[in-house]
Amino acid sequence: MTLLIGQYAQAYYLHEKVSGKVTERVKHYKDYLPEYFPLVHPSPRNQIWMAKNPWFEAEVVPDLQALVQKIIHQ
Repeated sequence: MTLLIGQYAQAYYLHEKVSGKVTERVKHYKDYLPEYFPLVHPSPRNQIWMAKNPWFEAEVVPDLQALVQKIIHQ
């Protein structure tokens, strides 16, 4: 699994144009599994994004943690 952190990594590896689609990619991260896991950049500047998208910490982060644990314990 490759973590695609931010719009430029996502555009490069997913062969898509750089645009405001990061939220949609992250929201639909399961569409990119098992090869890729798109994430927002963990910059302090993204705190506003995090506040506007509480589903990220509630749904995406636990799934990411579970997948990482699964990979580590294989």
